[in-house]
Amino acid sequence: MKSKETTAKRTFSLQTKKALIAYSFLFIPVLFYLAIRIIPAFQAFLMSFTTSSSSVFTLANYHKLIQDEVFWKSVKNTILYVIIVVPLQMLFGLMLALAIERMGGKLKWFYRIVFFLPYMTSIVAISWVWRLLYDPNSGILNEILVKLHLPTQEWLGSPSTALISISVVIIWQMMGFCMLLFTAGLQVIPRQYYEAADIDGATKWQTFWHITFPMLNPTIVFLAIIGVIQTLQTFTQIANLTGGSSGGGLGGPLNSTMSVVVYMYNEGFRQYNLHYAAASTVFLFILILIVTLIQFRTFNKNYKL
Repeated sequence: MKSKETTAKRTFSLQTKKALIAYSFLFIPVLFYLAIRIIPAFQAFLMSFTTSSSSVFTLANYHKLIQDEVFWKSVKNTILYVIIVVPLQMLFGLMLALAIERMGGKLKWFYRIVFFLPYMTSIVAISWVWRLLYDPNSGILNEILVKLHLPTQEWLGSPSTALISISVVIIWQMMGFCMLLFTAGLQVIPRQYYEAADIDGATKWQTFWHITFPMLNPTIVFLAIIGVIQTLQTFTQIANLTGGSSGGGLGGPLNSTMSVVVYMYNEGFRQYNLHYAAASTVFLFILILIVTLIQFRTFNKNYKL
């Protein structure tokens, strides 16, 4: 009897030590996360209900935000970025993954690296390379148009083409990431399904639509959610492609490329109106939360909130 009690105490003591060791390793990361993420977010939330001249609770910042036409322009642009970028980067990523998987030989790894390189490269470096390509005077894109006897474009200098031009850069950089995840998703689909489809005489399109596409549902849901969140927070590409004279100002021309994050940056760090910028931050958080919940309900049939 005593031996059983002794064994139980030793087991309890060992479990306690393991738990203490685990919590000690988690303490610093959790503390860092609280200090860098949670506390600043909570402070920004409180700041949004005050002004620089008064600490009294007020909704003045949100009232001003609702009436600001530039802010709603940035919201519209942000939604356009999501509508253009997310579906196309996933579509091109899936097409690349399918094409590479169907290739023969031993060069699959090479093509995967080539298409994944833009995602690993600095966003700032990529943005400046594309800015040179878009240059209306010496950019290679306009030189190609001239050789084809087509009218040249302002690309980043025209409100009608600037947002599309930035979207192309984001799509080009992100489709390699989508390709890699789709490749992983394709490789875990059981081969028996395709063998059964061949026996039944299914066409390639029927095989894709009834086997490949449904089996990629978890990957599609993940990429859609991550893509939307990243696109809603787009800043670096816009800042580097439109900042300065060639783009007509940060978020230009005529605010045609300004996203909500760029609007927050202009208000907070250029106009030094941090309390008002905090209100737009809260709005962006709510927007991301709503969109993410809608995506969960729409795309993931097996997910229940």
